Amino acid sequence: MVHTTVDGTFRQTNLTNESSEYRAKREELRLAEIELMRQREHVAELRRHLPQGAPIQDYQFEEGPRDLNADDAPVRTVRLSELFTKPNRSLIIYHLMYGKRQTKPCPMCTAWLDGANGVAHHLAQNLDFAIVAAADIPALRAHARARGWDKLRLLSAGNSTFKYDFGSEDHEGHQDSTISVFTRDADNTLRHFYTAHPRMAPDIPERGIDLLAPIWHFMDLTPQGRGDWYASLNYGTKVYAAST
Repeated sequence: MVHTTVDGTFRQTNLTNESSEYRAKREELRLAEIELMRQREHVAELRRHLPQGAPIQDYQFEEGPRDLNADDAPVRTVRLSELFTKPNRSLIIYHLMYGKRQTKPCPMCTAWLDGANGVAHHLAQNLDFAIVAAADIPALRAHARARGWDKLRLLSAGNSTFKYDFGSEDHEGHQDSTISVFTRDADNTLRHFYTAHPRMAPDIPERGIDLLAPIWHFMDLTPQGRGDWYASLNYGTKVYAAST
């Protein structure tokens, strides 16, 4: 709860011993945060009003059993059109950096998907969501099993050009983390709506999809900030112990 003071500013706490300098700077920050919120909403509006995207082919993927703890076989063929579960829903696909020249799963992608698994049941209320990797089904499922990704739909691109066409793979098989959004018209035409990569510009190599993960935003709340922290597949020691 915030409280309006006599000078029209907002108090964020009930602490009476905050200095006037702190309160003034906190008010400056609050107004900047409001501007940031409005700018984010403006960007989202621009995205929503993109012109109709290009029609695309009905890409083919490979998928194992839905039960992550089941055997990895049988493997079935799934088409992009089959990933849409209802009319008037968008499909979001996260391109996991794993497979071909990326012989180990990307730690940063893994951190993003750790979070996505936790909110997958919320996402399912409004959209369809799947993970596509270049890795084969046994390798992909083994990594997912180790991470506990029991709520994510896991697909291998197989021999499809899907990852190359949307820029998450080059001719040599190097992988890139990417997010793509697709739509389906009433006549079942599949369309590309939006794709984003970490690299936004030559001097911005890895900030393009930060908004997908809260990790950095929690860090940005602290005086230490995010620094040069990078995710790891195994931090070695526990930072905390669960209470009993």
